[in-house]
Amino acid sequence: MLGQSLYALHVLGAVLWVGGMGFALLALRPALAELEPPARLSLHEGALRRFFLIVWHAMPILLLTGWALLFFWYGGFRGAGWHIHLMHATGLVMAGVFAALFLGPWRAFRAKRAAGDLPGAAGDAEKVRRLVSVNFALGLLTVAVAAWGRFGG
Repeated sequence: MLGQSLYALHVLGAVLWVGGMGFALLALRPALAELEPPARLSLHEGALRRFFLIVWHAMPILLLTGWALLFFWYGGFRGAGWHIHLMHATGLVMAGVFAALFLGPWRAFRAKRAAGDLPGAAGDAEKVRRLVSVNFALGLLTVAVAAWGRFGG
């Protein structure tokens, strides 16, 4: 039962993180184009602030449940298949990309917006979008690898 609970938490964390990036890029961002820049940046900041709070919770849950499953279910790296190794690698890269975007362009975006520098904030919002796009692509790859490898491929 512990294994199933860890696996369920792992999958739920992935759904929240990857699904949230998909929503932000494919639904929220195009809809923001209809707003004037000050309103667009305000809504963008509010939505991403809430989403990033979710990621700060989902990411450690994903990593910790992944490691718990790796060591207690598979017996460590030696007992794990190629898909587990690839998920581990992409998960660590995704965590690094998220930390870099949060501590870099996201922090700069918020500071510039608070200072009233809307063009500067918009430039940083674009940097955030690019890094979220990288993580979204990595997240989709990771989900595909998990699904493929789960069935012995």
